[in-house]
Amino acid sequence: MARFHYAMQSILDIKLKMENQAKQEFSAARASLDREEELLDGLMARRQEYSGKASSLLSGDLNVRDIEENRNAILVMDGFVADQTERVSRAEQVLERAREKLTLVMQERKTHENLKEKAFQQFLEDEKRREGKEVDELTSYVYGRRKSAEGREEARA
Repeated sequence: MARFHYAMQSILDIKLKMENQAKQEFSAARASLDREEELLDGLMARRQEYSGKASSLLSGDLNVRDIEENRNAILVMDGFVADQTERVSRAEQVLERAREKLTLVMQERKTHENLKEKAFQQFLEDEKRREGKEVDELTSYVYGRRKSAEGREEARA
């Protein structure tokens, strides 16, 4: 039986490499988004602590300086939270672009794998036809030899 050779195997190999690269990019973008979200959660928790402290500062003995420092800390934290929210948004956009790229590359790879599978099925059909033709030729040859041998035996008798 002949060996199957896919003519566009090099293209399929490139598509596989591109898919692996896109998976790595997606993974890196996901890790970056996770880090940014973790930072945002930390900042929001810290802001919440300042808000809780503000309510405790307003009850009991009033210390204007502590209240003002707490208010400034809350304002600063609001700025940090806004900045970090923007970073999270940008990381989400990067992740979405990486996801789209990965999806596209996976579709291209699957297309080439389907083409390879169709080419292999065609190869099998051609091979089956070729083997059938060889069997027919062999059968005809054997039958012809048998008939000529029978004809010679009858001629001798």
